[in-house]
Amino acid sequence: MRWIKGVVGLIMIVIITFFILEKNQIESREAIDSLNHTLIVKKENVKEKSVPNNIIAKGKYEGELFHWIGRSTDELIQALGEPKRKDLSSYGYTWWVYTNNETQYIQFGVIGEEIHTIYATGGDISISPLAIGDSYESVHQELEFKNEVTYKKGITSYTFLLDDEDVQMRPLVKLSDDLFLQVYFDTFSDQLSSVRIMTGDVLLIQRPYGLRYRGKIPNLPNLTDAKWEEVERGMEQQIFDITNVIRHNFKKNALEWEDRVSEVAFLHSKDMAENNYFSHYSQNGNGLKERLEGRDVYYTAAGENIAAQYVDAPAAVEGWLNSEGHRDALLNDEYTHLGVGVYRLYYTQNYLTKPFN
Repeated sequence: MRWIKGVVGLIMIVIITFFILEKNQIESREAIDSLNHTLIVKKENVKEKSVPNNIIAKGKYEGELFHWIGRSTDELIQALGEPKRKDLSSYGYTWWVYTNNETQYIQFGVIGEEIHTIYATGGDISISPLAIGDSYESVHQELEFKNEVTYKKGITSYTFLLDDEDVQMRPLVKLSDDLFLQVYFDTFSDQLSSVRIMTGDVLLIQRPYGLRYRGKIPNLPNLTDAKWEEVERGMEQQIFDITNVIRHNFKKNALEWEDRVSEVAFLHSKDMAENNYFSHYSQNGNGLKERLEGRDVYYTAAGENIAAQYVDAPAAVEGWLNSEGHRDALLNDEYTHLGVGVYRLYYTQNYLTKPFN
Protein backbone atom coordinates (compact mmCIF):
# COMPACT_ATOMS: atom_id res chain seq x y z
CA MET A 1 0.00 0.00 0.00
CA ARG A 2 1.32 3.43 -0.91
CA TRP A 3 0.74 6.45 1.27
CA ILE A 4 1.25 9.95 -0.10
CA LYS A 5 1.83 12.57 2.55
CA GLY A 6 -0.55 15.45 3.05
CA VAL A 7 0.20 18.84 1.61
CA VAL A 8 -0.63 21.95 3.58
CA GLY A 9 -0.84 25.33 1.87
CA LEU A 10 -1.62 28.87 2.98
CA ILE A 11 -3.63 30.75 0.37
CA MET A 12 -4.29 34.43 1.11
CA ILE A 13 -5.95 34.54 4.53
CA VAL A 14 -7.77 31.24 4.20
CA ILE A 15 -6.14 27.99 5.25
CA ILE A 16 -6.70 25.23 2.73
CA THR A 17 -5.49 21.85 3.93
CA PHE A 18 -5.06 18.98 1.48
CA PHE A 19 -4.53 15.33 2.27
CA ILE A 20 -3.94 12.51 -0.16
CA LEU A 21 -4.42 8.79 0.29
CA GLU A 22 -3.82 6.49 -2.65
CA LYS A 23 -4.05 2.75 -3.18
CA ASN A 24 -2.61 0.77 -6.02
CA GLN A 25 -5.48 -0.96 -7.81
CA ILE A 26 -3.86 -4.39 -7.73
CA GLU A 27 -3.22 -4.01 -4.02
CA SER A 28 -6.46 -2.15 -3.30
CA ARG A 29 -7.81 -2.68 0.16
CA GLU A 30 -9.61 -1.98 0.74
CA ALA A 31 -30.47 14.15 6.85
CA ILE A 32 -30.69 11.13 9.19
CA ASP A 33 -33.51 9.44 11.14
CA SER A 34 -32.75 8.20 14.63
CA LEU A 35 -32.66 4.42 15.05
CA ASN A 36 -34.25 3.23 18.26
CA HIS A 37 -33.53 -0.47 17.78
CA THR A 38 -30.38 -2.26 18.84
CA LEU A 39 -28.78 -5.50 17.76
CA ILE A 40 -29.83 -7.23 20.95
CA VAL A 41 -32.61 -9.21 19.32
CA LYS A 42 -35.42 -10.63 21.40
CA LYS A 43 -35.42 -14.22 20.24
CA GLU A 44 -39.07 -14.83 21.04
CA ASN A 45 -40.02 -12.12 18.55
CA VAL A 46 -37.94 -13.43 15.68
CA LYS A 47 -38.72 -16.54 13.74
CA GLU A 48 -35.55 -18.62 13.71
CA LYS A 49 -34.13 -19.70 10.38
CA SER A 50 -31.95 -22.71 9.78
CA VAL A 51 -28.50 -21.44 8.83
CA PRO A 52 -25.88 -23.83 7.37
CA ASN A 53 -23.33 -24.92 9.97
CA ASN A 54 -20.42 -23.82 7.80
CA ILE A 55 -21.65 -20.21 8.04
CA ILE A 56 -22.37 -20.02 11.75
CA ALA A 57 -19.70 -18.47 13.96
CA LYS A 58 -19.51 -20.99 16.79
CA GLY A 59 -18.14 -20.97 20.30
CA LYS A 60 -16.83 -17.72 21.69
CA TYR A 61 -18.33 -15.46 19.01
CA GLU A 62 -21.49 -14.67 20.94
CA GLY A 63 -22.10 -11.12 19.68
CA GLU A 64 -25.40 -10.76 17.86
CA LEU A 65 -23.74 -9.30 14.80
CA PHE A 66 -21.90 -12.53 14.01
CA HIS A 67 -25.13 -14.49 13.74
CA TRP A 68 -26.82 -12.35 11.10
CA ILE A 69 -24.88 -13.84 8.22
CA GLY A 70 -27.17 -16.23 6.31
CA ARG A 71 -30.34 -14.86 7.83
CA SER A 72 -33.20 -13.26 5.93
CA THR A 73 -34.19 -9.66 5.38
CA ASP A 74 -37.62 -10.49 6.89
CA GLU A 75 -35.87 -11.30 10.16
CA LEU A 76 -33.80 -8.16 9.89
CA ILE A 77 -36.86 -5.95 9.42
CA GLN A 78 -38.63 -7.71 12.28
CA ALA A 79 -35.68 -7.07 14.59
CA LEU A 80 -34.50 -3.61 13.49
CA GLY A 81 -37.26 -2.16 11.34
CA GLU A 82 -36.80 -0.74 7.86
CA PRO A 83 -33.29 0.48 7.02
CA LYS A 84 -32.42 4.12 6.65
CA ARG A 85 -31.30 3.45 3.08
CA LYS A 86 -30.64 0.65 0.64
CA ASP A 87 -27.40 1.36 -1.21
CA LEU A 88 -26.30 -0.67 -4.21
CA SER A 89 -22.70 -1.92 -4.03
CA SER A 90 -20.38 -2.72 -6.93
CA TYR A 91 -20.00 -6.34 -5.76
CA GLY A 92 -23.44 -7.81 -6.38
CA TYR A 93 -25.07 -7.10 -3.03
CA THR A 94 -27.12 -4.21 -1.65
CA TRP A 95 -26.22 -2.49 1.59
CA TRP A 96 -29.08 -2.09 4.08
CA VAL A 97 -27.92 0.81 6.25
CA TYR A 98 -28.89 1.26 9.90
CA THR A 99 -27.53 4.03 12.11
CA ASN A 100 -28.44 6.21 15.08
CA ASN A 101 -25.88 8.70 13.73
CA GLU A 102 -23.77 8.61 16.89
CA THR A 103 -22.97 5.29 18.53
CA GLN A 104 -24.08 2.72 15.98
CA TYR A 105 -23.50 2.35 12.26
CA ILE A 106 -24.21 -0.95 10.49
CA GLN A 107 -24.37 -1.97 6.84
CA PHE A 108 -25.90 -5.38 6.03
CA GLY A 109 -24.93 -6.65 2.58
CA VAL A 110 -27.93 -8.44 1.07
CA ILE A 111 -28.09 -10.74 -1.94
CA GLY A 112 -31.64 -11.66 -2.83
CA GLU A 113 -33.22 -11.85 0.62
CA GLU A 114 -30.20 -13.13 2.53
CA ILE A 115 -27.42 -11.34 4.44
CA HIS A 116 -23.92 -12.15 3.16
CA THR A 117 -21.73 -9.44 4.69
CA ILE A 118 -21.80 -6.79 7.42
CA TYR A 119 -19.73 -3.70 8.18
CA ALA A 120 -20.17 -2.04 11.56
CA THR A 121 -18.64 0.64 13.75
CA GLY A 122 -19.59 2.62 16.85
CA GLY A 123 -19.57 1.77 20.52
CA ASP A 124 -23.12 0.36 20.50
CA ILE A 125 -22.68 -2.81 18.42
CA SER A 126 -22.84 -6.37 19.72
CA ILE A 127 -19.62 -8.18 18.73
CA SER A 128 -18.75 -10.12 21.90
CA PRO A 129 -16.10 -11.23 22.81
CA LEU A 130 -14.84 -8.05 21.10
CA ALA A 131 -15.83 -4.42 21.55
CA ILE A 132 -15.02 -1.30 19.58
CA GLY A 133 -12.16 0.38 21.43
CA ASP A 134 -10.47 -2.87 22.49
CA SER A 135 -6.69 -2.75 22.36
CA TYR A 136 -4.81 -4.36 19.48
CA GLU A 137 -3.02 -6.65 21.90
CA SER A 138 -6.24 -7.97 23.47
CA VAL A 139 -7.90 -8.57 20.09
CA HIS A 140 -4.73 -10.23 18.77
CA GLN A 141 -4.73 -12.61 21.72
CA GLU A 142 -8.39 -13.39 21.15
CA LEU A 143 -8.21 -13.92 17.39
CA GLU A 144 -4.60 -15.00 16.66
CA PHE A 145 -3.78 -13.03 13.51
CA LYS A 146 -1.90 -14.76 10.70
CA ASN A 147 -0.24 -13.70 7.45
CA GLU A 148 -2.09 -16.36 5.44
CA VAL A 149 -5.79 -17.24 5.58
CA THR A 150 -7.28 -20.00 3.44
CA TYR A 151 -10.70 -20.51 1.89
CA LYS A 152 -11.73 -23.70 0.10
CA LYS A 153 -14.68 -24.00 -2.25
CA GLY A 154 -15.08 -27.44 -3.70
CA ILE A 155 -11.79 -28.45 -5.29
CA THR A 156 -10.64 -24.83 -5.54
CA SER A 157 -8.34 -23.43 -2.87
CA TYR A 158 -7.63 -19.75 -2.16
CA THR A 159 -5.00 -18.29 0.17
CA PHE A 160 -5.22 -14.62 1.14
CA LEU A 161 -1.78 -13.14 1.74
CA LEU A 162 -1.48 -10.41 4.36
CA ASP A 163 1.65 -8.30 4.65
CA ASP A 164 2.79 -6.88 7.99
CA GLU A 165 0.87 -3.65 7.43
CA ASP A 166 -2.31 -5.64 6.78
CA VAL A 167 -1.85 -7.57 10.00
CA GLN A 168 -1.34 -4.35 11.91
CA MET A 169 -4.17 -2.34 10.38
CA ARG A 170 -6.81 -4.77 9.06
CA PRO A 171 -6.11 -8.39 9.80
CA LEU A 172 -8.34 -11.20 8.54
CA VAL A 173 -9.61 -14.07 10.67
CA LYS A 174 -11.39 -17.26 9.62
CA LEU A 175 -14.34 -17.91 11.93
CA SER A 176 -15.68 -21.03 10.19
CA ASP A 177 -15.43 -22.78 6.83
CA ASP A 178 -17.33 -20.01 5.07
CA LEU A 179 -17.25 -17.06 7.46
CA PHE A 180 -14.50 -14.46 7.81
CA LEU A 181 -13.89 -11.46 10.05
CA GLN A 182 -11.90 -8.39 8.99
CA VAL A 183 -10.97 -6.17 11.93
CA TYR A 184 -9.94 -2.57 11.32
CA PHE A 185 -7.65 -0.87 13.81
CA ASP A 186 -6.92 2.76 14.53
CA THR A 187 -3.14 2.47 14.47
CA PHE A 188 -2.70 5.81 16.24
CA SER A 189 -4.54 4.63 19.34
CA ASP A 190 -3.98 0.88 18.76
CA GLN A 191 -7.68 0.29 19.28
CA LEU A 192 -10.35 -1.62 17.36
CA SER A 193 -12.16 0.80 15.05
CA SER A 194 -14.65 -1.33 13.10
CA VAL A 195 -15.41 -4.84 11.89
CA ARG A 196 -16.47 -6.47 8.65
CA ILE A 197 -18.00 -9.96 8.58
CA MET A 198 -18.40 -11.78 5.27
CA THR A 199 -18.84 -15.09 3.56
CA GLY A 200 -15.98 -16.56 1.59
CA ASP A 201 -17.59 -15.60 -1.71
CA VAL A 202 -17.84 -11.93 -0.68
CA LEU A 203 -14.21 -11.96 0.45
CA LEU A 204 -13.23 -13.51 -2.87
CA ILE A 205 -15.12 -10.99 -5.02
CA GLN A 206 -13.59 -8.07 -3.09
CA ARG A 207 -10.04 -9.51 -2.92
CA PRO A 208 -8.74 -6.91 -0.43
CA TYR A 209 -5.43 -8.75 0.05
CA GLY A 210 -2.86 -10.54 -2.07
CA LEU A 211 -4.22 -13.85 -3.36
CA ARG A 212 -2.73 -17.22 -4.27
CA TYR A 213 -5.14 -19.73 -5.76
CA ARG A 214 -5.74 -22.80 -7.88
CA GLY A 215 -8.79 -22.72 -10.11
CA LYS A 216 -10.86 -19.72 -11.06
CA ILE A 217 -11.65 -16.42 -9.43
CA PRO A 218 -15.01 -14.70 -9.95
CA ASN A 219 -15.39 -11.67 -12.18
CA LEU A 220 -16.71 -8.39 -10.83
CA PRO A 221 -20.26 -7.46 -11.85
CA ASN A 222 -20.37 -5.42 -15.06
CA LEU A 223 -22.26 -2.29 -14.02
CA THR A 224 -23.91 0.18 -16.36
CA ASP A 225 -23.24 3.90 -15.94
CA ALA A 226 -26.68 4.25 -14.32
CA LYS A 227 -25.88 1.50 -11.79
CA TRP A 228 -22.50 3.05 -11.05
CA GLU A 229 -24.28 6.32 -10.26
CA GLU A 230 -26.39 4.46 -7.70
CA VAL A 231 -23.27 2.91 -6.16
CA GLU A 232 -21.49 6.26 -6.03
CA ARG A 233 -24.37 8.12 -4.39
CA GLY A 234 -24.64 5.39 -1.78
CA MET A 235 -20.92 5.49 -0.99
CA GLU A 236 -21.05 9.26 -0.59
CA GLN A 237 -23.72 8.93 2.08
CA GLN A 238 -21.86 6.06 3.75
CA ILE A 239 -18.68 8.13 4.00
CA PHE A 240 -20.65 11.01 5.51
CA ASP A 241 -22.40 8.77 8.06
CA ILE A 242 -19.28 6.85 9.08
CA THR A 243 -17.29 10.07 9.41
CA ASN A 244 -19.83 11.47 11.86
CA VAL A 245 -19.96 8.26 13.92
CA ILE A 246 -16.16 8.26 14.17
CA ARG A 247 -16.19 11.95 15.12
CA HIS A 248 -18.78 11.24 17.83
CA ASN A 249 -16.51 8.49 19.18
CA PHE A 250 -13.78 11.14 19.54
CA LYS A 251 -16.22 13.64 21.08
CA LYS A 252 -16.16 15.93 18.04
CA ASN A 253 -19.10 17.92 16.69
CA ALA A 254 -21.26 16.35 13.98
CA LEU A 255 -20.78 17.77 10.49
CA GLU A 256 -23.62 18.99 8.30
CA TRP A 257 -24.07 17.82 4.72
CA GLU A 258 -23.34 20.47 2.09
CA ASP A 259 -24.78 19.85 -1.39
CA ARG A 260 -22.71 22.35 -3.36
CA VAL A 261 -19.51 21.15 -1.76
CA SER A 262 -20.48 17.57 -2.63
CA GLU A 263 -20.78 18.64 -6.27
CA VAL A 264 -17.27 20.10 -6.09
CA ALA A 265 -15.95 16.87 -4.55
CA PHE A 266 -17.70 14.66 -7.10
CA LEU A 267 -16.41 16.62 -10.08
CA HIS A 268 -12.86 16.35 -8.75
CA SER A 269 -13.18 12.58 -8.24
CA LYS A 270 -14.62 12.22 -11.73
CA ASP A 271 -11.89 14.36 -13.28
CA MET A 272 -9.15 12.30 -11.61
CA ALA A 273 -10.69 9.03 -12.76
CA GLU A 274 -11.35 10.08 -16.34
CA ASN A 275 -7.97 11.76 -16.83
CA ASN A 276 -5.94 9.16 -14.97
CA TYR A 277 -4.25 11.34 -12.36
CA PHE A 278 -4.30 11.62 -8.59
CA SER A 279 -3.77 15.05 -7.09
CA HIS A 280 -5.44 17.91 -5.24
CA TYR A 281 -4.68 20.06 -8.26
CA SER A 282 -6.65 19.66 -11.46
CA GLN A 283 -4.76 19.45 -14.73
CA ASN A 284 -5.47 23.14 -15.33
CA GLY A 285 -3.71 23.97 -12.06
CA ASN A 286 -6.86 24.71 -10.04
CA GLY A 287 -6.88 23.60 -6.43
CA LEU A 288 -9.59 23.31 -3.82
CA LYS A 289 -9.76 27.09 -3.38
CA GLU A 290 -10.54 27.65 -7.07
CA ARG A 291 -12.98 24.75 -7.24
CA LEU A 292 -14.96 26.07 -4.27
CA GLU A 293 -14.95 29.61 -5.64
CA GLY A 294 -16.25 28.30 -8.95
CA ARG A 295 -19.38 27.08 -7.14
CA ASP A 296 -19.75 30.23 -5.01
CA VAL A 297 -19.01 28.36 -1.79
CA TYR A 298 -18.20 30.66 1.14
CA TYR A 299 -16.13 29.53 4.13
CA THR A 300 -13.39 30.53 6.52
CA ALA A 301 -11.35 27.32 6.25
CA ALA A 302 -11.47 24.23 4.06
CA GLY A 303 -9.72 20.90 3.77
CA GLU A 304 -9.69 18.01 1.34
CA ASN A 305 -9.09 14.28 1.67
CA ILE A 306 -8.79 12.15 -1.45
CA ALA A 307 -8.33 8.41 -1.89
CA ALA A 308 -8.31 5.96 -4.77
CA GLN A 309 -8.90 2.24 -5.36
CA TYR A 310 -10.18 1.25 -1.95
CA VAL A 311 -12.74 -1.56 -2.26
CA ASP A 312 -15.56 0.61 -0.92
CA ALA A 313 -16.52 3.59 1.24
CA PRO A 314 -15.90 2.05 4.70
CA ALA A 315 -12.42 0.95 3.62
CA ALA A 316 -11.60 4.45 2.38
CA VAL A 317 -12.67 6.07 5.66
CA GLU A 318 -10.63 3.58 7.68
CA GLY A 319 -7.66 4.43 5.47
CA TRP A 320 -8.04 8.15 6.14
CA LEU A 321 -8.29 7.48 9.86
CA ASN A 322 -4.92 5.74 9.72
CA SER A 323 -2.99 8.49 7.95
CA GLU A 324 -1.89 11.44 10.06
CA GLY A 325 -2.87 14.27 7.72
CA HIS A 326 -6.19 12.73 6.72
CA ARG A 327 -6.95 11.91 10.34
CA ASP A 328 -6.35 15.54 11.30
CA ALA A 329 -8.95 16.64 8.77
CA LEU A 330 -11.44 13.93 9.72
CA LEU A 331 -11.21 14.84 13.42
CA ASN A 332 -10.73 18.62 13.08
CA ASP A 333 -12.61 20.52 15.80
CA GLU A 334 -13.25 23.57 13.63
CA TYR A 335 -14.99 22.03 10.63
CA THR A 336 -18.77 22.38 10.49
CA HIS A 337 -19.77 21.02 7.06
CA LEU A 338 -18.78 18.18 4.77
CA GLY A 339 -19.33 17.39 1.11
CA VAL A 340 -18.44 13.99 -0.32
CA GLY A 341 -18.02 13.04 -3.96
CA VAL A 342 -17.35 9.53 -5.28
CA TYR A 343 -16.75 8.49 -8.88
CA ARG A 344 -16.05 4.80 -9.42
CA LEU A 345 -13.34 4.07 -6.82
CA TYR A 346 -12.09 7.66 -6.48
CA TYR A 347 -13.14 9.32 -3.23
CA THR A 348 -13.07 13.01 -2.25
CA GLN A 349 -14.05 14.67 1.03
CA ASN A 350 -14.26 18.46 1.20
CA TYR A 351 -14.48 19.88 4.74
CA LEU A 352 -15.56 23.45 5.50
CA THR A 353 -15.71 25.82 8.40
CA LYS A 354 -18.56 28.27 7.88
CA PRO A 355 -18.78 31.57 9.77
CA PHE A 356 -22.54 31.26 10.28
CA ASN A 357 -24.37 27.98 10.97
